[in-house]
Amino acid sequence: MATVLSVSGSPSASSRTGKLLRHLDARLTAQGHEVIPLDVRALPADALLGADFRHPAIVEATELFARADGVVIGTPVYKASYSGVLKALLDLLPQYALTGKTVLPLATGGTTAHVLAIDYALRPVLSSMGAGHIVQGWFTLDKDLTAHEDGSLTVAPAASEALTQVLDQFSAALGRTPLLAVAG
Repeated sequence: MATVLSVSGSPSASSRTGKLLRHLDARLTAQGHEVIPLDVRALPADALLGADFRHPAIVEATELFARADGVVIGTPVYKASYSGVLKALLDLLPQYALTGKTVLPLATGGTTAHVLAIDYALRPVLSSMGAGHIVQGWFTLDKDLTAHEDGSLTVAPAASEALTQVLDQFSAALGRTPLLAVAG
């Protein structure tokens, strides 16, 4: 099927956002996709903050984006926007790093007051980077995600149903070729 880059933009090692992405990765893998996880927090801070485009870890991350057919981008919402560590990575990628790619934006946060962060903060950046198709994203409340000591995650039933729907739409969209990619 397709190669999917699953990007966690959380700065925290114990992040519910990261656990949610790894949880969703399993479904994409079961659907036959090759899933490559990327935790932005694992990239060297000096390379991210120093805008070191030539750092081997940044070069490798850029190559992962180039190789992917689709990208799932997950972020916790801070101050009504996506995380700073995610912004630092996106700033280091080539301007049109998402050209022709299908992208699924996901966000987590503590209150529904942040639900529009996907559409008003993250989606414009993804679009400006040339995303061929940005499927409907989804915001999940922190209270709907229960992380367990063994690393597993339980998603509340209503949230799980909604996430399954957007993930399946993303998976289906990976099989379509965007018109812009055909024309180029």
